[in-house]
Amino acid sequence: MSTIIPHIPVLFNEVIDTFKDIKSGYLIDCTLGYGGHSLGILKSNDKIQLICNDQDDEALNFSKNRLEEFSSRITFNKGNFKNVVSDFKDKEITGILADIGVSSLQLDKLNRGFSFKSDTLDMRMDQNQSLDASVVVNTYSQKDLEYILKEYGEVREYKKVASLIIQNRPFESAIKLSTLLEKNLYKGKIHPATLPFQAIRIEVNNELGVLKDLFKSIEDANLSNCTVAIISFHSLEDRIVKNYFKKWTKKCICPSNVFRCECGNNNQKGKILTKKPIVPTAQEIKENGRSRSSKMRIFKFD
Repeated sequence: MSTIIPHIPVLFNEVIDTFKDIKSGYLIDCTLGYGGHSLGILKSNDKIQLICNDQDDEALNFSKNRLEEFSSRITFNKGNFKNVVSDFKDKEITGILADIGVSSLQLDKLNRGFSFKSDTLDMRMDQNQSLDASVVVNTYSQKDLEYILKEYGEVREYKKVASLIIQNRPFESAIKLSTLLEKNLYKGKIHPATLPFQAIRIEVNNELGVLKDLFKSIEDANLSNCTVAIISFHSLEDRIVKNYFKKWTKKCICPSNVFRCECGNNNQKGKILTKKPIVPTAQEIKENGRSRSSKMRIFKFD
């Protein structure tokens, strides 16, 4: 019985090209999802082992079946990607891939509560955690809602959106919330609920905090000869990736108020391989609209 693949991995060819020359060691796929990137890497490079990580049981079970022919080269791990590098730092890690967008598995299943059409209001990537979207929407104060809408969604009308939520709650479903926003907000190129939903999802899953934790764990692992590729989907994530990569290229890490360098001026960890982020081609966007906002940056540790 064949496995139906309900997902097109973004920047697929570019990811395969990034890791094709690795000669040995382990590559960590921090966000396995449906296993599309991992499958391509395994097929294109028979010299490396993979550590396939996801916090979603459904994703892990699906991918274990899909990648079964390569099982001798794979270690599956359930957990938040902020911990996976730390958990396997004793291995020879020569590659790290993190595709930090919401997976199609989560978006397409209406019962997960990510979709505008969902009858639930959930948005948890890890369904074992207690905080979900219904808690955020139905219990957060006006001030707290305004903060996450402004900071995590960059919603221009953040005060209006927060007021709409407060005045019309409780909400039992995502469709009720998205319909309300569609009726009351300016209709531009994207659905009026897109950025508010992004903000709520980021709050529920602590997405920016988790991404920073991933970078801290990579720093602490003291990696060498390791290629790190991060795919992000909005400016807040991309800014974090860009800033950490830039930080890792600095030779001097002395405070700015120090008159003379005291750190040795030899702290550069490697080099950035992408002067500008890699973005999807017009053809990829045509074939997979969800790839439109994706950006990949690559760093190589010496």
